[in-house]
Amino acid sequence: MDNGTKINVPNVSQSINVKYLKLLYHHLISNLLTLTSIPLIIVASMEASKMNVDDFNRLGSFLQNNLIAVAFGCTFLIFSLIVYFLIRPRPIYLIDFSCYRAPDEHKAPKSMFMEHCRQFGIFEESSLDFQEKILERSGMGDETYLPEAVGYIPPRPTIALAREEAEMVMFGALDNLFANTNLNPKNIDILIVNCALFNPAPSLSAMIVNKYKLRTDIVTFNLGGMGCSAGVIAVGLAKDLLQVYRNCNAVVVSTEIITLNWYKGNEKSMLISNCIFRVGGAAMLLSNKSSDKRRAKYKLLHVVRTHFGSDDKAFNALRQQQDGEGNVGVLLTRDVSPICGKALKVNITKLGPLVLPISEQLLYLATLMVNKLFKAKMKPYVPDFKSAFDHFCIHAGGRAIIDELEQNLKLSPEDVEASRMTLHRFGNTSSSSIWYELGYIESKKKMRKGNRVWQIGLGGGFKCNSAVWVALRDIKPALNCAWKDCIDKYPVNLDD
Repeated sequence: MDNGTKINVPNVSQSINVKYLKLLYHHLISNLLTLTSIPLIIVASMEASKMNVDDFNRLGSFLQNNLIAVAFGCTFLIFSLIVYFLIRPRPIYLIDFSCYRAPDEHKAPKSMFMEHCRQFGIFEESSLDFQEKILERSGMGDETYLPEAVGYIPPRPTIALAREEAEMVMFGALDNLFANTNLNPKNIDILIVNCALFNPAPSLSAMIVNKYKLRTDIVTFNLGGMGCSAGVIAVGLAKDLLQVYRNCNAVVVSTEIITLNWYKGNEKSMLISNCIFRVGGAAMLLSNKSSDKRRAKYKLLHVVRTHFGSDDKAFNALRQQQDGEGNVGVLLTRDVSPICGKALKVNITKLGPLVLPISEQLLYLATLMVNKLFKAKMKPYVPDFKSAFDHFCIHAGGRAIIDELEQNLKLSPEDVEASRMTLHRFGNTSSSSIWYELGYIESKKKMRKGNRVWQIGLGGGFKCNSAVWVALRDIKPALNCAWKDCIDKYPVNLDD
């Protein structure tokens, strides 16, 4: 039908040509060393084929007449190899991990949550309306979990109930981990526990030591006050310790305790934590033993940590809207976007040279040089991180933060599916959310040998931390995985 209206049809052939031209460029740059080496090898082979017996005799005579130089060269080569093998970083393996799934009686549907809030008698009507809107827009479903203390009317945020929650989560995750790995708790060499807001005495790590009767010479750390990104910090600490201690393993426990952090006021920015934080935790077993490689799931490639200092104006503006804890609600506010963007930029600037192919780094460098030398106003080239990673685990702090990173990193809906579905099923479980996401990918049977995973932790401070893993084999989900009995329901349509 031709009614004189002009229809703008995109030039598909041109876009396809650009796509394949870029693909060809990536292949040429990535294999540049191989492409340049092949002609040299051919020339050397041709020259070697022309050598006769006299040439070999002359070569033997030359070596005999320069025995001191030859011996010195061989000695230097052997010494260099010995030094290299002694000082090279030890490979760190992730044997397995376990995410805690609370009993069904702790489920907190949104309708029940709001009904309880009304019965508490402590919230103004505007505060109730605000919490209801947050729940509707949060991206969370009706199967997240809350601790026992919040189920009482009114809530009972006591230290005793907080300890019960900690025991429930930590011991539940550890019991599953020990069952999956056949690990005897007495064989644990290093124990690291991170929990931002609940730091009792005796510590959470001491609770684990006493529960499982761990060795008296075990090395323990208890990390507190580091926000939702502390899970990657704990992994980084385990990595550093395993570089020092030989033939050791380390257990890392990441969690957040909700009981004592229930807010009973009407400041809207502080009410957000009531709406999005939910019960959860994860336990991981890492090792530097070469014998563990064959049974390990992943190898740790990189840990990059960045911390935005308090001298940043955007950070100070946001901090004025938060309580003294410095973390609650941060990942749902619009004001977090500039801070998150800056922290992420600093982090990927450090991570990029470690993981991106040289072709992507050259494109990024080219735009910077053009802007610098010619004072142009070209937009900096955003590297294609999908050329370096197969899977992405973005902290499930809230729908807004996932949207922000999806847009800035140019990811597809499939790339952030694990983050969105984790937020929907378990809510914001703080530092352990990236492990629920990795469990989701495994449960969907998408993890193949050689796949690279980028875990991105974001949290108060403001911090942005990254961990990069590579799968050592095709991964099958554990029998007691937190996603069992519900993985077939996902992904769900969040627009509904």
